[in-house]
Amino acid sequence: MVWFVYILLCDQKTLYVSITENVKERLNEHIRGYSPFTKKFSDFELLYQESYQTRVRAGEREKQLKGWSVAKKKSLICHNINELKKLSKGR
Repeated sequence: MVWFVYILLCDQKTLYVSITENVKERLNEHIRGYSPFTKKFSDFELLYQESYQTRVRAGEREKQLKGWSVAKKKSLICHNINELKKLSKGR
């Protein structure tokens, strides 16, 4: 079973990080308002995803990403490794 960590842009302003087994299905659930955390939003864009072989690994990565700043998440989304490294050293 493959698990995914994904990042959504909600209403063009909020980054939302979570995990799922099926990104397409989960995105549709967000759109239909089935998620208690994103039901207040009306527009969703999938910006990023990574795959993991276990739920535990995906959950660990989700927790890590949720602790990151918006700038750091945006660097990851844009695959800007140099900026990501610079932001990581700043702490």
